[in-house]
Amino acid sequence: MMGEQAKSGKTIRVTLVRGGDHRPPKQRATLRGLGLTRRGRSRVLEDTRAVRGMVAKVNHLVRVDE
Repeated sequence: MMGEQAKSGKTIRVTLVRGGDHRPPKQRATLRGLGLTRRGRSRVLEDTRAVRGMVAKVNHLVRVDE
């Protein structure tokens, strides 16, 4: 299990505030990977390094609540 972060039970709420249309394919794929398909939609996700990295790639399109 090297490379995996220990599950601490922490979560973050990620909300799509700007649409993914007319964005580069990698950004659209990242939004789909986060489960954000429509503007205004929120997902509660486990706070891991992988999720934080995905959020960082589309930080101009989402709002993050701890």
